[in-house]
Amino acid sequence: MDYNFPDDLKAIREILGITQTELAKRIGVQQVTLSRNESGKTSASPKLLEQVYGFAFDHNIKLGRLKEMLWLENLKPGHKLLFHGAKSEIEGEISINKSRTNNDFGQGFYTGESYTQALSFVSGFDHSSVYYLDFNVSELKCKQYKVNQEWMLTIAYYRGTLEEYSEHPTIKKLITESRNCDYIIAPIADNRMFQIINSFIAGEITDEQCKHCLAATNLGNQYVFTSEQAVQQLKILERSYISFSEREHYKNLRAEDTRLGDDKVKLARRQFRGMGKYIDEILK
Repeated sequence: MDYNFPDDLKAIREILGITQTELAKRIGVQQVTLSRNESGKTSASPKLLEQVYGFAFDHNIKLGRLKEMLWLENLKPGHKLLFHGAKSEIEGEISINKSRTNNDFGQGFYTGESYTQALSFVSGFDHSSVYYLDFNVSELKCKQYKVNQEWMLTIAYYRGTLEEYSEHPTIKKLITESRNCDYIIAPIADNRMFQIINSFIAGEITDEQCKHCLAATNLGNQYVFTSEQAVQQLKILERSYISFSEREHYKNLRAEDTRLGDDKVKLARRQFRGMGKYIDEILK
């Protein structure tokens, strides 16, 4: 899917209250170039995309967030707005079989609840973009997780650190339940959170310490689509271009959140020391 550049170009000019000629002068292109792109007579080059979207973000136009608000206002009953951060673009149809098998819940199509959340996970990639998706939630089976022992063990299994306990009845039951659904709603576990889960699996901290450390690094929920029936209820609404300026902005925000989260983890680890059970006590 291409970017909705003609409409975006008009929107940026209207928000700033400037003409094509003024914008062209300020970003260093010919007015005719903007005219042909705004009318849809030609497709924008990668350089022009960066010039226009970067200029907009640098002038405090948060176009991605604005679109999020507008799409939310126009959702039909029984539908949810979701976001997919792509390192480049979605090629072909949405599929549950294109992701890695060692993601939080194995193979599936992964989405988030907000534009900011989706962007933060792909801000380190030069050609990243964010997709807006309409999800029709009717007549689908959902499995929902919270930050608890079930969630921690399930993620540890799919991330490949529970080989020693893979035949344990408790683990088998958890994995069966994780696939007996069309989609999953669960807290996100990034690599930093997985390191905490790894400490629990290695027997360094208890489940109670792990739970509170993970809660301190809350990143919001993810929607993981695990069946073809669920994927068929997803419709791509729009693809959003991410300029260099915007990527840098969100990389810095995430770095700041990471520093704060690390300090909260240290406090949680100390506060709940001695509480709960270790992994070998749970999976005897």
